[in-house]
Amino acid sequence: MTLFMSEPGDNGLPGKQRLFAMLAVMVTTAMNVFDGSMINIALPQMAKSLGVSASDAVWVANGYLLAVAMSLAIFSALATRIGFRKQFICGLIVFTLSSAGCALSSSLSQLVVMRYIQGIGGAATLSIAPALLRTIFPSRLLGRILGLNALLIATCTAIAPLISGTLLVTLNWSWLFMINVPLGIVAIAFAKQFLPKPEQLDTRPLDKIGSLLSVIMLGSTILCANAFSKHGSGYHEQQAFLYAITALVSGVAFIFHQRKSTAPLFPLDMFSNQRFSLSAMTSFVSFIAQGITFIALPFLYESVYGYSPLTSALLFLPWPVGIMLTAPHAGRLADKKSPPIISTFGLIVFGVGLLLLIGLPPTPSVLDIIWRSLVCGVGFGLFQSPNNREMMANVDEKYSSFASGVLAMMRTFGQCLGTAIIGIMLSQADFVNSEQTPFSAANAVHLGLWFASGAVLLASLLSVSRLKRAAST
Repeated sequence: MTLFMSEPGDNGLPGKQRLFAMLAVMVTTAMNVFDGSMINIALPQMAKSLGVSASDAVWVANGYLLAVAMSLAIFSALATRIGFRKQFICGLIVFTLSSAGCALSSSLSQLVVMRYIQGIGGAATLSIAPALLRTIFPSRLLGRILGLNALLIATCTAIAPLISGTLLVTLNWSWLFMINVPLGIVAIAFAKQFLPKPEQLDTRPLDKIGSLLSVIMLGSTILCANAFSKHGSGYHEQQAFLYAITALVSGVAFIFHQRKSTAPLFPLDMFSNQRFSLSAMTSFVSFIAQGITFIALPFLYESVYGYSPLTSALLFLPWPVGIMLTAPHAGRLADKKSPPIISTFGLIVFGVGLLLLIGLPPTPSVLDIIWRSLVCGVGFGLFQSPNNREMMANVDEKYSSFASGVLAMMRTFGQCLGTAIIGIMLSQADFVNSEQTPFSAANAVHLGLWFASGAVLLASLLSVSRLKRAAST
């Protein structure tokens, strides 16, 4: 295979070593993708098993996403100081051990804490996985290996719900975490033996103040949303107000500090390119919509329509399959045509798919659900690749690593915020049902899908605004 054959002048690792180094990175990537995708299907079972409400169970997913969102920026900068290899191995160890901790958890609080630690380990590896592949393979193979990595992610996303549903039917939810342990051990062994030795390190100190401010800003934003999901007294509204003020003050302080810092976490001048900034915001809002939908649909399939977890997993499959079918072709087309046009068209298709899901009849057939979900996946696949290309193409080359970090943060934090939003809506159903009012889980799920549709509309407007920018450049 050409990926593992050396040619004169190749940089990176020698041919035969590339295979095992690649396996270390890709097995880790697969575990992260599986962990993020399989848990959503299991949330209803987790809520029942642990004796908690649906809105509380959402934080099993949200805790992981929150940890990743809060620490991606820090790890992107830290890796240049301690080295990609050291950070990757340490993050992989943390992820594997915390996976065992999740499997052994006997209460929701223990599980959420373990999930948060797991998210930190995941962020340490995810933030530098593409950069590691670049050090493993020569420049002439970079596009091919990154394409293979993208295919791996799409494939794992597609089969993760099926694996999740199978494990939930045959075993229980703890095995969703336990399967990471043997995979993690193999990845750690390969990483220690075959990953490239430390590269030249950045001797500048890490922006500790900026790191702290970013954690406070992002964390208080999600905690604000969580406080709004509580009912029964004005205490939670006071909490939400306090978190909102904290997020605003820390956000302003973060921006002010970044302007003064000699080694900022993210150089703010790269946002002066409006096409880059609009693409980042478009990505953020679109992933809010996806985050809402990925949590809402399992509750719709299992709690409203009464399907089993395995059937629910199968009903989830068309979405990532649609992304697999369209994303590679959309990326290649974006090299020849306008990326904003293609991504805007994809958002429109995505929005139509959400409206089709909202319009499902009271007792839909499996086929009826599948084709509507497939439309959503096709639309998101048409959107994502061209939008990512637009982001990376509209930033100076010296900022490419920071642009990658922004891309990852928009995706992860958008999903995290979307999860918090649907959690608020599900908690509203819990609250009003306790008051014996007619608002049900079905109402909450449909309201969430309508909210997601509104987010797609906003993302489409942001995407359309880039067309004028593109025409003027």
